[in-house]
Amino acid sequence: MLKYLIQKEFLQIRRNAFLPRLIIMFPVMIMCVMPWVMNMEVKNVVVDVVDIDRTVESERLVQRIAASRYFIFGGQKATYAEAMKDIERGRADVILEIRDGHYLIAANAVNGTKGSMGSAYLSQIVSEDGLRSPCAPAAAQTQGGTINLYNKHQNYKLYMIPALLAIVMMLMTGFLPTLNIVGEKESGTIEQINVTPVSKWTFILSKLIPYWLIALFVVTVCLVLAWMVYGITPVGPLWLVYVLAMLLALFFSSFGLIISNYSDTMQQAMFVMWFFVVCIMLLSGLFTPTRSMPHWAYLTTYVNPMHYFIDAIRTVFIRGGAFREVAHQVLALSAIGIFMAGWAVQSYKKNN
Repeated sequence: MLKYLIQKEFLQIRRNAFLPRLIIMFPVMIMCVMPWVMNMEVKNVVVDVVDIDRTVESERLVQRIAASRYFIFGGQKATYAEAMKDIERGRADVILEIRDGHYLIAANAVNGTKGSMGSAYLSQIVSEDGLRSPCAPAAAQTQGGTINLYNKHQNYKLYMIPALLAIVMMLMTGFLPTLNIVGEKESGTIEQINVTPVSKWTFILSKLIPYWLIALFVVTVCLVLAWMVYGITPVGPLWLVYVLAMLLALFFSSFGLIISNYSDTMQQAMFVMWFFVVCIMLLSGLFTPTRSMPHWAYLTTYVNPMHYFIDAIRTVFIRGGAFREVAHQVLALSAIGIFMAGWAVQSYKKNN
């Protein structure tokens, strides 16, 4: 019986004019476009320079700033007040004032990330040139070095591709099952299933298994594209990437079916699923470190499967971690996934 129900699911997907194209095109677009767009590296910072000294050293520094790929040289201003007018009008992001062999950096904090990162880049260039900040202690001028053990070239795409893989898995294996049972409720075909002797477990498995197979296909497409387009491959075991992806698919497909079981219309199911997906994603550490959250928000990561997946997939993908390094995350994902699958079965009311 399970075999024929799974066959029915694939027939429904194939006969849908939109879903097969979505399953293929969505991971392709995400992996080929988003790594170029979702880049936290700050560039094109407009810098106004107020050079009071007019020395050979300060002129050399101005030339270095103008030649940097991170900055756009906004020109030299006669006074600090003149440069500040550019800041107020949004024409400049950072002001560099050079006076008596010292420097002062003032950043526009309206865009906090651009201002702080831009001033940090600029401060590094100035420090290398031998100038000192009047506010900095002498000990702060000590030169230091940084050794990057992982992602040595600081390639942001290597950091983002595991995160994009998580987003693709979340959307593909979460929203499609959410709309499945609700779609059958609206079309009336769910009543035909309710009068058959099919058990709850068989029915729910027939809904989950197709999306697990779709998840395998999506993961494969994403990994192949990461290799072909960017030359990026997992440093750790490939099979462990698939295990983590399938555990995440187990959670989201089960969670989608739970929402579908409690929803009466597609609109209701979509809004509820979107609410939880946004919360899960933003509280997972996908974009920002979880340790930067307030303590009450950080406590939610203990029950957030996306947090365990992101932590584990980056450990395997970037650091080359083996199973023992991510065993905790695997166990947590397994426990949460099995719990949600059981809830999906119990919440399905066969005689509704």
